[in-house]
Amino acid sequence: MSMLQLLQANALVGRKARPRGRALPYLLSLPALLVCVAIIVPFVAAAVYSLQRYRLNLPYLRGFIGIQNYVDFLTDPAFWNTLRISLVYTALTVVIELLLGLGIALLLRRPTRFHNAVSIVLLLPLMTAPAIAALMWKLMTNPGFGILSYLVGLFGLTDFKWASDPSTALFTVVLVDVWVYTPFIMILLLAGLRSLPRQPFEAAALDGVPATFVFFRITLPMLAPYIITASLFRLLDSIQQFDIIYAMTQGGPGDRLMVFQVQAYLEFFQYTNVGRSAALLMILWVITNILSNIFIKNWLRLRARAHSQA
Repeated sequence: MSMLQLLQANALVGRKARPRGRALPYLLSLPALLVCVAIIVPFVAAAVYSLQRYRLNLPYLRGFIGIQNYVDFLTDPAFWNTLRISLVYTALTVVIELLLGLGIALLLRRPTRFHNAVSIVLLLPLMTAPAIAALMWKLMTNPGFGILSYLVGLFGLTDFKWASDPSTALFTVVLVDVWVYTPFIMILLLAGLRSLPRQPFEAAALDGVPATFVFFRITLPMLAPYIITASLFRLLDSIQQFDIIYAMTQGGPGDRLMVFQVQAYLEFFQYTNVGRSAALLMILWVITNILSNIFIKNWLRLRARAHSQA
């Protein structure tokens, strides 16, 4: 084959392969596009439903009512009770899990075999489905035969009602949430601690700096981005909590634990009110969006400060 024929053959192959090469980026981005569609379509549908009077048992009354569902919620004391309980539950779980997770991570920060084995064991609750964990704790806290009821009875608390008492229901579900999700905070902060540079700590040890000063002035500021990231993940999950609360109390006793997701679930499946359920979830989306923006801005500010100091 002559040189001219070889060049022509290579050019022909290149022209055939070029369309495939141009299509490759679109093919690779196709899964991400499908995920976006799967997120946007239900979101838009919920936004449309929230502007309608839409009850499954009264389909002939369906119609556009604008923001009336939102007005009804904002003038309903039950909605403000739901908002208060959701925020209190979120604050308690995030703060307690953050403190416990940070404490455990500090104890396991040295990468020894024992510490690695303990960290793996502590991850076991995180591998349990929240609904299954809630049912397990519901059995253990049963006033009649639960093992935890028996143990607290040894200390004189013979009539401790756990989740069936309005005064202790919040404590019970927070306890279950802390048991399930503290390992998540722990593993994130442990990874952050082990990735911190060693030079500042070695210099502080050589200078004889007190451990409290090292923790508050060196460790915490350097670990702050990891703390904010872990807190953001848990905040977004806690304010949307459904599995643990519904499996243990169905939002009760009464409306003691009527958080957003449980209320939206009942509005849809029990009262068949699609419009109110969608409006409640849209309000929850606005709240989570505001809170996440606050956390992200703080994270970016801390990262900019760290870069400027570097």
